[in-house]
Amino acid sequence: AEYWVRDLVFLIFDTAMLTSGFQLEDPQGYADRIHRMIKLGLSIDEEEAADAGAAAAAQPAAAPIEDSAMEDVD
Repeated sequence: AEYWVRDLVFLIFDTAMLTSGFQLEDPQGYADRIHRMIKLGLSIDEEEAADAGAAAAAQPAAAPIEDSAMEDVD
């Protein structure tokens, strides 16, 4: 079987454990499997993800927003 089938089976099992109130033995592995499944669903391969990460790191940081629209909600 392909790796994504194994990831999907473990995700279903781990999600059932979480919703039943148990803690995961390997929460990082759970997060890694979710990320791999998202990449698979979006058709992102590892090289494209690395290129996108490098491009994002090269962009300058956005200026902080001084006035928030959330403050006007009240």
